[in-house]
Amino acid sequence: MFHLILFVVFLLVNVATCEDGDVRRKGLIPAMFIFGDSLIDNGNNNNLPSFAKANYYPYGIDFDGGPTGRFSNGYTMVDEIGELLGLPLIPAHSEASSGEQMRFGVNYASAAAGILDDTGRNFVGRIPFNQQIKNFEDTLDEITDNLGAPDVAQTLAKCIFFVGMGSNDYLNNYLMPNYDTKNHYNPQQYANLLVQQYTQQLTRLYNLGGRKFVIGGVGLMGCIPSILAKSNSNVCSEEVNELILPFTNNVKSMLLTNLNVNLPGSKFIYIDIKNMFQDLLTNYRQYGFSVINRGCCGIGRNRGQITCLPMQTPCPNRDQYIFWDAFHPTEAVNILFARKAFNGGPDVVYPINIHQLATL
Repeated sequence: MFHLILFVVFLLVNVATCEDGDVRRKGLIPAMFIFGDSLIDNGNNNNLPSFAKANYYPYGIDFDGGPTGRFSNGYTMVDEIGELLGLPLIPAHSEASSGEQMRFGVNYASAAAGILDDTGRNFVGRIPFNQQIKNFEDTLDEITDNLGAPDVAQTLAKCIFFVGMGSNDYLNNYLMPNYDTKNHYNPQQYANLLVQQYTQQLTRLYNLGGRKFVIGGVGLMGCIPSILAKSNSNVCSEEVNELILPFTNNVKSMLLTNLNVNLPGSKFIYIDIKNMFQDLLTNYRQYGFSVINRGCCGIGRNRGQITCLPMQTPCPNRDQYIFWDAFHPTEAVNILFARKAFNGGPDVVYPINIHQLATL
């Protein structure tokens, strides 16, 4: 229990640090709590009986310390956002065993995880969004029992909750041949099902004390190497992009006309990853990229038929690639998108950006 008590004490100290401008750390918020999938997982699957792991070289080839479980050659999007907020790297829940480690937040994200519990079962072990929330809830229950609700509530209201879910509910559920989901739901019905569940899950986090939420949208999944590799055309699958559109539209509506209106004191903002990717694929040369349709590490057509294997030699010019492997962007893209979400306008993040949310 001692490390849990220390956790809240550290959070309260962090609030004071943010407010008095302590030169040791110019943090805008006390902590950030992260929920999501492999795009932002930083090692929670490492010790699971799972095929969804990235704790081997060449993953982490450009990360200080090497492979950690991040599905990238280096930083993920939330790593960069955390730095922009003035926070150190947020630890994985599986590794956060002390108050000092949890001082600035916890990352609960898990590769292959989805909004639906059944999503990603092909990979065996993973931590669905419902379980990620439960992991957060269990920690808070113990803290609240020992310290009482008011201090915890006041501190959590200043923290940012970053949530990025939904990609696997398509890639590793609806689009998988061994799932019968598409036989039960058309695209709009499935989007309705997902967002109904998503609404309940985000409301649970609100009821647990979250007030400042950053929701990452899904990208142009029809343009990732894994999907490109399924045909010889070498162009984005409009069928896949159209399939996901109802979900994107439903999520935007959920945030702006439901949760922001009906949950007192809350502020939900939306990162439009789809628009970011569309702009990047159209203007990639202006951003310094040269390879837009294949992975830096992988095997087969578009280096997307088999994703990055242990000890495989990746491309040397990683900063010029949009995609690191069959599914995930490179560190360069993660950093670019994080900075846009942090400081950008309503074309990429709305109704306000992350910096504005943090300083509310």
